[in-house]
Amino acid sequence: MHHRVVGIDCATEDARIGIALGWVTDGVLEIDRALLCNKEQSAARTIAGWLKEHPEPTLIAVDAPLGWPSALSRDLQTHRAGAALPTQANELFRRETDRVVKRQVGKTPLDVGADRIARTAHAALRLLSDLAVELEAPIPLVWEHTVMEAAGAIEVYPAATLASHGIRATGYKRPNQVEERKEILRALAEIAQFPPDLSPFEASADALDAAVCLVAALDFLLGHAVPPEDQQLAEQEGWIWVRPRESKKRRKV
Repeated sequence: MHHRVVGIDCATEDARIGIALGWVTDGVLEIDRALLCNKEQSAARTIAGWLKEHPEPTLIAVDAPLGWPSALSRDLQTHRAGAALPTQANELFRRETDRVVKRQVGKTPLDVGADRIARTAHAALRLLSDLAVELEAPIPLVWEHTVMEAAGAIEVYPAATLASHGIRATGYKRPNQVEERKEILRALAEIAQFPPDLSPFEASADALDAAVCLVAALDFLLGHAVPPEDQQLAEQEGWIWVRPRESKKRRKV
């Protein structure tokens, strides 16, 4: 098995998007690079450049919701201002995948139906659309880890991926939390091979999260991530691919 993998830590502006590139060969993840995008180096154009270097199956792991709750879509179709909504808030604003992630790893994703993450979701979908234009090829969502012929995408959640491996999943986002990011990198080195220069990952939580997206892609490709029970619902709402949480915390290194 050989796949190129791309991780995208999404944001509403290119200047805050982290992206990472790697390869999964015979079950081993080798991370090649990570960087922060900007207006001159847009995410879509940079990733397209990576993918155009040579054609091979590519899995793009996107840290952003790629769909909205089905109940929200249903209720808003007939809603009028001033009228109560018939569905309870947790059912209305959360997707089935959000509830499964909570059960599996103890992390609750932000409610795409009620939170500012909706703007990030909108931007992520636009990014995938722009990337498809750059590549002149569609980028469908992937549902089977054994079916990869061109470029496809999955939704991931770095905090859940870290937690599922027993690694610190909070308290590393601030610019001055370098030691915390180094701790995460030491733990991730047991899972993936990193380039000699770790400074991009140490300096930026966005670049680090993009690398964690690659670990989520590895879990998916190995068949370790939990699949949806209701495929039709998942295709409407989106699905976060994450493996079940380890029973014991990973030892600090």
